[in-house]
Amino acid sequence: MNTDIDEVIIRPQGSLQILSYQEASQLCDVSQSGLNELLRQCALAVLNTGSNEDNMLTLLNKYSDFDIKVSVKGRGVQLIIKNAPRHAFVDNELIIGLKEHLFAVIRDLLYARNDVLESGHFDITRSHGITNAIFHIARNAGLVKPNVLPNIVVCWGGHSISEDEYQYSKHLGYELGLRNIDICTGCGPGVMKAPMKGALLGHGKQRYQEGRYIGITEPGIIAAEAPNAFVTELCIMPDIEKRLEAFVRLGHGIVIFPGGAGTMEELLYLLSILLHPENRNIPLPVVLSGNEASRGYFDAIIDFISDTLGPEACELLEVIIDHPRDVATKMKTAMETVRQDRKASSDAYYFNWRLKLELDQQQPFIPTHESMHNLNLHKNQPIHHLASQLRKAFSGIVAGNVKADGIREIEKHGPFKIVGDPVIMKAMDRLLQKFVDQKRMKLDASDYNPCYTIEHPEDHL
Repeated sequence: MNTDIDEVIIRPQGSLQILSYQEASQLCDVSQSGLNELLRQCALAVLNTGSNEDNMLTLLNKYSDFDIKVSVKGRGVQLIIKNAPRHAFVDNELIIGLKEHLFAVIRDLLYARNDVLESGHFDITRSHGITNAIFHIARNAGLVKPNVLPNIVVCWGGHSISEDEYQYSKHLGYELGLRNIDICTGCGPGVMKAPMKGALLGHGKQRYQEGRYIGITEPGIIAAEAPNAFVTELCIMPDIEKRLEAFVRLGHGIVIFPGGAGTMEELLYLLSILLHPENRNIPLPVVLSGNEASRGYFDAIIDFISDTLGPEACELLEVIIDHPRDVATKMKTAMETVRQDRKASSDAYYFNWRLKLELDQQQPFIPTHESMHNLNLHKNQPIHHLASQLRKAFSGIVAGNVKADGIREIEKHGPFKIVGDPVIMKAMDRLLQKFVDQKRMKLDASDYNPCYTIEHPEDHL
């Protein structure tokens, strides 16, 4: 049986109906300065939603003949898609939700490139310029809604989780939904899907018609975390750093479920912000939560944070095991605290402008063997700087696991070599080994081959 659709022509809706010839040319341009390769990767990931594939390179190789082009006709724009995965269609018609996600990809790729990154209107060499760019991309995607009280809980966690962990995160999402709280995730499967699914049921029971299911991703990770079917507001940020900043600027509270290296990257990024002296009095409630079987996972996380960043970082984190109702109630109560703080400070409800981020946290970190080896993983620096450096180490591991560029780097030069303070390296080694043992590194983790090695300074003596 044929496994893909030979060709389909789709007419975009809304503002995408009137793309210019220049924009269409950019989307078809296969050169490095064009957008076709990014469009092809993101579109293929969207159309492959629901599969068990989290490796961009494998996905591209599997559908090597997949192609997407944009044509401007007299009556509007056409998308010409060739050799797309068959499971994206019902009776040869593209599923409507996937069509909406596909249009979001085109919207965000064009807007980020033309109106933000290359427009000259944003100084992305400065911290505030980057934050301003993120705001404009989010606003263009419809994520910024005025006159709405703080109500968004960001849910982080892994796409490679057990069924029990999935059911728990869905239950917690249901409890949040019963309290009319909106959900924002990384938009993929696993923990990024379950809270949305649960919240949809909770919203339905409360007849809450304004429920929001926000998914924020970036081109490098979209294959590993293709937008799930419950996402109704999708936004593709240009890179992982802007994606992470968008989460903390748009969200009013954060719940962290079990995950792997990507979840640790998110947690360390968050700690690098919360530990900054200028952010100490800005409320952003954080709860780590899972079922009883996840207790050992969270114990390992807290041990790692204690060994590397110390008690001050641990005090910022609250772990609640097997009590989803308590977590939801805590988040609902915290929404009022956030509202009062934003009102008193005249900060917007829809975007946290007051959080202080340093440029090093915002500029893209490109994982290479040199950049990974040169990370400052020592305690001779402020702890919020160390948290940021540790975040980059986990970002590199994520890239080596699932991102096409990272996988190619590993295939060409071997595993990344991570070196630093002996105490930090031993703590990192222990944590990563637990992730491997618990099969949290990839969806297909039955025979995981690490993309990294942990080196201690005394190894070279």
